[in-house]
Amino acid sequence: MRPNVLNYACVGAAETGKLFYGSFSAKQNRCNGVNMKQEKRNENECTVRCSPQQVQAILEGLAAAHPDAKPELNFSNPFELLIATILSAQCTDKQVNKCTAQLFKAYPDAESMAAADEETLKKNIKPCGFFNTKAKHILSVSRDLTEKYHGVVPNDREALQSLAGVGRKTASVVLSNAFNVPAIAVDTHVFRVSNRLGLACAANVEATEKQLMQCIPEEKWSIAHHWLIFHGRRVCSAQKPKCDICTLKELCKYHKENR
Repeated sequence: MRPNVLNYACVGAAETGKLFYGSFSAKQNRCNGVNMKQEKRNENECTVRCSPQQVQAILEGLAAAHPDAKPELNFSNPFELLIATILSAQCTDKQVNKCTAQLFKAYPDAESMAAADEETLKKNIKPCGFFNTKAKHILSVSRDLTEKYHGVVPNDREALQSLAGVGRKTASVVLSNAFNVPAIAVDTHVFRVSNRLGLACAANVEATEKQLMQCIPEEKWSIAHHWLIFHGRRVCSAQKPKCDICTLKELCKYHKENR
């Protein structure tokens, strides 16, 4: 039985507890385009999620709409992906890529990054925002890797999440994209799009991830993550979704409820 929950909740703070991956407008009472009315739902009142046939149709539609879906952060090894993912909190991948192009030349591995001067690092990553907090996390995680794992990024979730500043979402991104371990990292786009489509009907990131893992075949977890992100960035935006051009609109719960 699913517990009573508020209609929808904002994608919460990042795993670091400091940075936010969602956006919230109190004036509009919306979070990433998902209604946040303070109304309680019980299990029967929550809109029924997609049937297996509908899930299959949605996944096929996403695959057709975004055949080029892939990570948009530039990286050449697991360490670079880990650092880029930390920098991506509340920052576009495009901006992160601009920063890391020079950052990884100066600090190509965990050992060199761990020895970086904090003030210099802050200046290097300032365009990515929240540079004070991000610099501390980057130095901490680099030191952890150097001291505990000989500078090598571990390829299992428990070890990754034991690193300073690394939580479930970041671990999922690294596992999926650096090590080909099936995972669904739920960021603001995945949360918004999956709940709009009806793949999930959840109040938070954790519940959304569980529901997606239940309805999507494990072998498609990683690519589905990218399909949902691409759709969120290119079509299903937070404030003004482009329903008129969306090839999935006839399958979409949000569109059916708002047309």
